[in-house]
This record gives sequence, structure tokens and C-alpha cells, in this order.
Amino acid sequence: MNRSNVEPIMTLSDGTHLVISTQSLRDGAFTCAVYRATIGTGDDAAFRIISDHLAAPTCLAAQEYAYQCALRIYPGSGETMKKPPYLIWRGPQADLQS
Repeated sequence: MNRSNVEPIMTLSDGTHLVISTQSLRDGAFTCAVYRATIGTGDDAAFRIISDHLAAPTCLAAQEYAYQCALRIYPGSGETMKKPPYLIWRGPQADLQS
């Protein structure tokens, strides 16, 4: 089973949010992608992907790749952009042990 989460890392000047989505894959690897999100009222949200899915053997490494990608897309935002770690879990094996 795949699991994913979304963490806001910065609010842009137009009110949209830059978010990083982390996905735990069945084989224990992780991917992250950077999205631009428009959050509406209630549970409404629209997401537009702005990076590739960046894979790594650990959750933190994937998030660091995505953070670096976000910095390249929005240079000069390092002071306001939330740095990793974001929401982290050890992967699907940890869920089975719970």
C-alpha cells in the first residue's frame, strides 16, 4: 500500500501555497514532489505539480531533494521556505508493526 502526505512549506504572494508531497512506496523507498496549491473553503483544494517525483531510499533524503528543487524554482525564498524534515514515517513496514 502506498501512503502519502502533503506539507505546506511556503505561502506565495498570490495566496497560493507551495507544498511538498511525500509518498511512501511499497518497496520501502520514498518520493517527493513539489506542488502549487490553491486552498479553498472547507476541504476544497486544487494542486498543480511543478516538479518531477524525486525518489530516494529514505523519507528525509527525498524531502531534501524536493526542498532543493523548490529553492531552484523560487530562488531567494530560502529565508521563508520551511526546511525539511516534514512529516516523516519509516515506511509501510513500520505500519505493519503497529
